[in-house]
Amino acid sequence: MIDLGMVAEVRPCLLLTDYPADDELALVTVLPHTTALRGHRWELAIPKSFLKPGAFHLQQVQSVSIARLERRIGALSEEEWTTVQHSLADFFGL
Repeated sequence: MIDLGMVAEVRPCLLLTDYPADDELALVTVLPHTTALRGHRWELAIPKSFLKPGAFHLQQVQSVSIARLERRIGALSEEEWTTVQHSLADFFGL
């Protein structure tokens, strides 16, 4: 769970990067989860018992301060993580 600010509030996010080293900026890159679905190709649904029905929103990849991290609520399987990687590669045209 990550505090994304007043408008976005606290929501589940997938951490895409590891914690920074001491000599790096105190930021992590995350992929927010949303329940406000629009039905477009950049919504990646990965059903998990710890998430409300919804999807990770590939158009909202962002970096946030590690101070905004609140708590861990779960993890993805290796297969799910591979799906996320392929979806991000498609989104970024890699």
